Amino acid sequence: MQTFSPDFLNPAVQGRAELHQTWLTLCNRYLPVAPATSSWRYSRTPGPGDPVQGWKLHLPATVLNAAQVLERIAPVLTERGVQFKAPASLPELQRLNAGLQQGYSQVGKCFTVYPHTPAEALALAETLHQLTVGFSAPSVPFDQRLRAGSNVYYRYGAFRHLNLTAPDGVVLPALLAPDGQLVPDDRSAVSPAWVSNPFPAPDRVMAANDSPLKTTYRVCRALTQRGKGGVYLARDVSVQPARWCVLKEGRKNGEVSWDGRDGHWRIKHETSVLEQLRAAGLAAPCVYGAFELQGNYYLVTEFIAGENLQDMLNRRQRRLPLAQALRYGSELAALLAALHAAGWVWRDCKPANLILTDAGHLRPIDFEGACRLEQPDPVSWCTPAFAPDATQTAHPARSSVADDLYALGAVLHFLLWGRTPADATSGSLPHLHRGIPSAVRAMIEALLQAPPHQRPRAAVAARQLAATCLSLRPTTAAN
Repeated sequence: MQTFSPDFLNPAVQGRAELHQTWLTLCNRYLPVAPATSSWRYSRTPGPGDPVQGWKLHLPATVLNAAQVLERIAPVLTERGVQFKAPASLPELQRLNAGLQQGYSQVGKCFTVYPHTPAEALALAETLHQLTVGFSAPSVPFDQRLRAGSNVYYRYGAFRHLNLTAPDGVVLPALLAPDGQLVPDDRSAVSPAWVSNPFPAPDRVMAANDSPLKTTYRVCRALTQRGKGGVYLARDVSVQPARWCVLKEGRKNGEVSWDGRDGHWRIKHETSVLEQLRAAGLAAPCVYGAFELQGNYYLVTEFIAGENLQDMLNRRQRRLPLAQALRYGSELAALLAALHAAGWVWRDCKPANLILTDAGHLRPIDFEGACRLEQPDPVSWCTPAFAPDATQTAHPARSSVADDLYALGAVLHFLLWGRTPADATSGSLPHLHRGIPSAVRAMIEALLQAPPHQRPRAAVAARQLAATCLSLRPTTAAN
């Protein structure tokens, strides 16, 4: 799963700094209230006449058009004295649209408007619809869309922080019930049962009867959900007997990045990558099918039975036996060597993307960010704990073999010690297994600390790790 770094000033993506500056200029004009500890900016502070809860309007936007949307809607809202808020920066919007930090239910909520009354909410919704129709934007989960094609969504909720502490100590968002008691605010519902909905009945969206989601693939449950799309466990009923599969969804306008790519582009790109990797003989997931539906792109791959390496290592009470850790490292190095030989850079090599199969072997998954060696990607796609920091990379785009090699060293570090290099308390590796051969320790240090062009090739690492495994006695155990 991709995580974000503060790369919005990366000069490889033209116009990013200008967009950021435009956003800040508009925020200073229309959203002057900027609490020091908040990721939001507000048009004004709440007044005595403002309600504590009611019908909220949400307007989504991408990092590429948020400033345009703000410039459209802010004069109207300011003139009417309606409070509204937006993220304090475009990187904050990018994180919001990813749905990782503030939760999936917050995806798309770039602008939140707090009307005084239901009647004002209804009138504002129509005005804002006319002002923003046609802008590309992600959908807002769980909210109700004003009408088909609209960028205005609504739900009933708290305008101020109302919280309720559950018996287990968990703090829940709350609403005031008609009797004055606090009750949980169900973020997956448009409104509580006691509230009258002033909005017209929503349009009914009918799914095509011949949709592959009806005829071929039966979704069982969601494995993950985020702004760019979901990953689902499903059954492929087009074959007999039916087989388990993984359905990856790429949402149109989901998590639009600075170069304009969205979830749809990412999953369509991964489909092509997987097909080419399989043709090159790599053990990437097999593609069962791909299709488009309602603007979204769907990729169906084989379900690889097993547990990802991250979960397996987190579950263990002790470190892996040395021979087992080095065997996994040897498999990963051989996999990267084959990937590089086929002309690809993975860019997201980490334990969570390695499935330990029931047979005890590693299978790689998740190639959304992969790119061709001869076509470096200017937009970073990495997990910071398994990527070199800015002082170790010669360019801002993490799309070189050297960065995959650093990730290999980081995974080896994790296998042998149970922590990533970033979590280590020492700059060298004497804290690893005492029995680890010095040559292997030196190789890991070179992968992590050497200049990028001096890192050992994956094929060299694979041979050295395999030879070391053979030299170890079967009874070698963890210290």
